[in-house]
Amino acid sequence: MFDCSAALTPSGNGVIITLDVTAGSGKNAFPAGFNEWRGSIRCHVTAPAVGGRANKAVVNLVAEVFGISKTAVSIVAGATSSTKKVHIDGMDREDALRMIRALM
Repeated sequence: MFDCSAALTPSGNGVIITLDVTAGSGKNAFPAGFNEWRGSIRCHVTAPAVGGRANKAVVNLVAEVFGISKTAVSIVAGATSSTKKVHIDGMDREDALRMIRALM
């Protein structure tokens, strides 16, 4: 198992997760591994990287996996990049880390 703790940063009112997103993938998957070089958690979405569809799919998938509202998840950096920083409002870093580790 990889130490994915470097991908999670506490924020004032939640946690920021660094994701390495593959758009246009065969299936949705989060977490889908850990990219050691980028210090990010892999995320695959079937939506293409066109017109913000992949970003919307990332938000929906992260919310679904964590069992939280989509309004609690936002992309705070990397909207046009495959490396994204996703903020989860109201979630403690340790809780998020525990959930991700259980799923990997």
